[in-house]
Amino acid sequence: MAENKTKATRDNVQAFLGAIVDPVRGSDCMKLAELMEGITGAKAVMWGASIVGFGTYHYKYASGREGEWFQCGFSPRKQNLTIYLMGYLDSYGEQLKELGKYTHGKGCLYIKKLEDIDLDVLTELIKSSIAHLKDHRST
Repeated sequence: MAENKTKATRDNVQAFLGAIVDPVRGSDCMKLAELMEGITGAKAVMWGASIVGFGTYHYKYASGREGEWFQCGFSPRKQNLTIYLMGYLDSYGEQLKELGKYTHGKGCLYIKKLEDIDLDVLTELIKSSIAHLKDHRST
């Protein structure tokens, strides 16, 4: 059974965030870290080299594959600030309509900067995503 390539590390989150060159992106990441820590009650942890994750949960698929992953997180990518939420974002249609300017994949929001979105709506999306995890735990 293959293992996850991206795992929690002991790398310093503050050093990672402090090394962000763009001042707006750096400030946005600090705000996101504070927001996600407040919602999850968990300290920030580096996952791989570039994802900041909060909280953990255990998953197990019908195939037998299982592992640990973060409840929510973000990564300051070159083109966008990527926000990782669990569950399919299509199921949050009403909340997404109110979010603001973004694009998304199945479980990721892509934004240019926090001022482009409504932080109260983002907070509710994160809370909904975490509640989804708790409602759909397979172990």
